[in-house]
Amino acid sequence: MNWGVFEGLLSGVNKYSTALGRIWLSVVFVFRLLVYVVAAERVWSDDHKDFDCNTRQPGCRNVCFDHFFPISHIRLWALQLILVTCPSLLVIMHVAYREAKEQRHRAAGGDDCHRIYPNPGKKRGGLWWTYLLSLIFKASVDVVFLYIFYHFYRNYTLPQVVKCELSPCPNMVDCFIARPTEKNIFTLFMVVTACVCIVLSLVEAAYLIGKR
Repeated sequence: MNWGVFEGLLSGVNKYSTALGRIWLSVVFVFRLLVYVVAAERVWSDDHKDFDCNTRQPGCRNVCFDHFFPISHIRLWALQLILVTCPSLLVIMHVAYREAKEQRHRAAGGDDCHRIYPNPGKKRGGLWWTYLLSLIFKASVDVVFLYIFYHFYRNYTLPQVVKCELSPCPNMVDCFIARPTEKNIFTLFMVVTACVCIVLSLVEAAYLIGKR
């Protein structure tokens, strides 16, 4: 996947953000997006290939892997990053709509006519609500995904040995996860950065409401 699209999105919305919003963008881009692209994808690239069970029963390893990993960390993080950055696109689209409306108004009334939006990027009126709702949506997305991760992987950690007794396994078998310690470190890192982003979004929302 071409993550350069999201880099451009984060860079484009930077000029319409508050100081707290720029910190949020930096955390997402440096500590989440770059870590995901540079390191996390490679750490989980061997999750199925090196998931070994102490049996040769056909299908047992696949069933146990699917039971313990109902959805990959990498795919969940990718979906999370996509949904978290989408509200920023809505802000850019709203500003673009204001600029286009202002251009049509000036084309119809001339350069000396009263301007509808003296500063289309200023967070007033509908754009203020769009920006506020985008902050709430971003925080909500991170909260939902933290819950999903906790539901699938208790305490956000992976054990070194998985006990599995699902059919077609002949009995209870032991399955071993590749590099569980390294994966736990990256998981906790992503969880912590998501919590930081939630706090930043909520603080920025409180700042906008208080300033208004």
